[in-house]
Amino acid sequence: MDDGKVNALGREMLEALHGALDRASAEKAVLLLSGREGVFSAGFDLKVLRGGGEPMRAMLRQGFELAERLLAFPTPVVVGCTGHALAMGSFLLLAGDHRLGAEGPFKIGANEVAIGLTMPLAAVELCRERLTPSWFNRAVLTAEIVSPAEAASAGFLDRVVGAAELGEEALSTARSFRAGLDMRAHHETKLRARSGLLARLRAAVEEDDRALAAAIPD
Repeated sequence: MDDGKVNALGREMLEALHGALDRASAEKAVLLLSGREGVFSAGFDLKVLRGGGEPMRAMLRQGFELAERLLAFPTPVVVGCTGHALAMGSFLLLAGDHRLGAEGPFKIGANEVAIGLTMPLAAVELCRERLTPSWFNRAVLTAEIVSPAEAASAGFLDRVVGAAELGEEALSTARSFRAGLDMRAHHETKLRARSGLLARLRAAVEEDDRALAAAIPD
């Protein structure tokens, strides 16, 4: 992801990401998702989010359906967190199979409550499943933002490496999965392990969508 700014997850970026997943799935490729130097993603496009209506509804649905696709992706999903990861950016971290983060003065976390937004049900389900119990309330209810090292303890990341080494380390990890894993067994096991989460997430996406649709004036 690289929009030259903060990798806001608006319509264009989300469509590009869904398209990349389509290609990776067709090619049976291990997926590596990363951002530009210093920024993974600052989350949903705030202009669209603040504007409300059908554009906001479509963006949120598309974003959480992206997370759902990542969680059930047929090949391993490696995430290289190149810097700041906030709100939906942090939720994409939670959807990866192996998450590496760059060392540095970066902010990671869900800041919805701090900026006046009620956390979507889909986001709550992702956080409940992937964050450690001791961090769940701190991240969701009090919008605590953490450093990469703390993010590894909380469950946003699996490990932290030097910023200069992140790209090569993420690529090496993806290659090791390609060489060392049976993709059929990986996918079937992933679906078994995450069946409960995927069911709860699908229900949450639909409930969030219904609530947003009901709030849009006729």
